[in-house]
This record gives sequence, structure tokens and C-alpha cells, in this order.
Amino acid sequence: VMMSQFKENRPDVLHGILLIVLFSFSAFYIADFEFVRKLSLSPLIVGIILGMLYANSLRNKLPQTWVPGIQFCTKQVLRLGVVLYGFRLTFQQVAEIGLPAIAADLVIVCGTLLIGILAGRMLKVDGETSLMTSVGSAICGAAAVLGAEPVVKCPPHKTAVAVSTVVIFGTLSMFLYPVLYRSGILDGLNDRQVAVYLGSTLHEVAHVVGAGNAMDAAGGNVADAATVTKMIRVMMLAPVLVVMSLVLSRRSRKACMASGHGTAEGAGACAGNEEADVRPSGRGKITVPWFAVLFLVAIGINSMLQSMPFIPSDILNGGLGAINAFDTFLLTMAMTALGAETSFDKFKQAGAKPFLLAGILYIWLIFGGYAIASLL
Repeated sequence: VMMSQFKENRPDVLHGILLIVLFSFSAFYIADFEFVRKLSLSPLIVGIILGMLYANSLRNKLPQTWVPGIQFCTKQVLRLGVVLYGFRLTFQQVAEIGLPAIAADLVIVCGTLLIGILAGRMLKVDGETSLMTSVGSAICGAAAVLGAEPVVKCPPHKTAVAVSTVVIFGTLSMFLYPVLYRSGILDGLNDRQVAVYLGSTLHEVAHVVGAGNAMDAAGGNVADAATVTKMIRVMMLAPVLVVMSLVLSRRSRKACMASGHGTAEGAGACAGNEEADVRPSGRGKITVPWFAVLFLVAIGINSMLQSMPFIPSDILNGGLGAINAFDTFLLTMAMTALGAETSFDKFKQAGAKPFLLAGILYIWLIFGGYAIASLL
């Protein structure tokens, strides 16, 4: 549907895309300000803020025909950005850090998703917001929320709410963890355990890097191992998306049958409402997030490139650096576009419950993560 709109209204769609590109360049420029760097606010976060400012000021004064271009950035551009994110990771990193970090990441990811879903039901938060918030807290913050959005297929404002929760609590963690380290509260953990604790519980990769460097400056040696632990957690995004897709697809089929589409014609209508990401299975159709599979393929390609000694390191690092820079720009475009689809009225409708849910998950990450790390 999105591609057909692109072909039919190409000039207007390109106007919408160009608007998001200009905002994204502005996000990169602002993210380079000294005070913004000190807060470790990435261009992605700056982009969604700019998008939301646009949505609540100029949005109604610009042509509605530009909207398909903005929506194109929230879908196709977003998925390409998630795929290219795999070039930041290698399977060799998993082997270096070892089984303890993998086990800690696995428990944290599964535990956070389970607690988030259960706590969301208790708080009566809608399922989509609960799932998006839980995924962001469980895996890699805003990038995980972006990855889950095409699978959950929720409205943009729910994505923005989920991103806001991980930004708030993730930024808080980046300052809190070094304070805990300097005050001696984490003295019960050795440096390896502290590294696993950071990597398995902080929201964003940037937060892990910031907190790890602060601890190293205080006499520790945790930043590198914490970052690798975090990257392993990021790798878990792909299997989580696949499982989410299977569960949501099955739930959607059951709801479709329960609503009276039990006939072959009705079932076909339900199947017709699904996106083009479907692949046939033995008993019907399931939605397979192709971008999650390509994300793993990108990790595999990067792993092979890193293991080829005949490739000059400067050429390899330069090429990967260019890909990662381009990917960051694509993700910034997606975040900006999501922000542009979000008005403050939608935040008022969401209320305080999503942030309360994120707070519950935050408490679990701090105390549950410490308990898990202490067992390693």
C-alpha cells in the first residue's frame, strides 16, 4: 500500500521525505552541541523531539499530501535502518564475553518482557503500549522500539510514548550507575560482574558507553565488557521479533475467527488485511518480519568480514563506519517521522500509566539485574 502511494504521488511523497531529511540533518547538528553531548542524547532522540515540536506547531499549516512521505519514513526507511543496524555487531563478540553474559542477557530480556506484560495488565495499560515499552526496556531502548513497531503495527503516538519512557529512565541510569559505583554500593560485584550488570540492564548502547566510561574514570575496568554484553542483548532483538510476530499473528487469526470470519471467505479477508510480510505455513499464514531475518544476515556478513585478515583494517573500518553513519541517519529519519505523527494530545490520552509501567520495569532492572550479576 505504501509503495503504491509512493508511485502514484511521487512528488508529494518526496516533499514529505525531504522535510524529514532536513529535520534529521538538524538533529545531527543539535546533537553535536556540547551540552547535548554531555547528556548523551543521540541524534535519534533529538530527531523525535524535533518531530514532535513540528507535529504540535507547523503540522496543520503544511500540505496533507506530504503525509505519505512522512509515513514512508516510519515504515520502509525504519526497516532498512533496523537491518543495517546489524553491521554494528559480530558473533565474535558473543564468543569473547562468554556464557555468563549471554545467560544474564537472556534472563533480563525474558524477565523484563514477562513482567512488563503482566504489570501492563494489572495497570490496565493497552497491550500495544505495554509490549512496546517492555521491548524497549528489555533490549536496546529506542532502537528496539523502532524494531518492534512494524511487528506490533501500533499507532505512532504509542511508539513515541514507549520511546519517551526508555529515554527518561535510560538517561537516569547513565548518571545513577556511576554514582552507585563510586559510593561503594556495587562493591559486592567484581569488575566483570559490574560490566555484565551495566550491559544487561541499561536501556541504550549510548547509556552503557557513558556509564562504563564514567566508571573506568573512577578506577574501574568495565566499559569494553559492558558494551559487548549490551551488544549481545541487541542481537536478541531478532528472535524476540520473530516470536512476537508468531504470537501476534496467531492471536489475530483467533480474533478474526471469533468475530465471525470462520468461513473460507472470511478467513481470506482477514488474511488480506495482513501486510506483505506473510509467508505460508502448514495451517495458514504467519507474519515473518523479514527485516529481523536480514538483521541477523547483516551480523553474519559483518562477522565474516571481521574474520578475513587479508582485508586492510583501515578499509574495513572505513566502510563499516560509513554504513553505520548512514544507518544512524536512517534511524534518525524514522524517529523524526514518528515524532511528526505524534501530538501532545495523544500523550495526554496515554496518561501516566505507561510511565508507571516503565518505572516498575526500571526497578526490576536495577535490583533483579544486580541479583543476577552477583550469581555469575
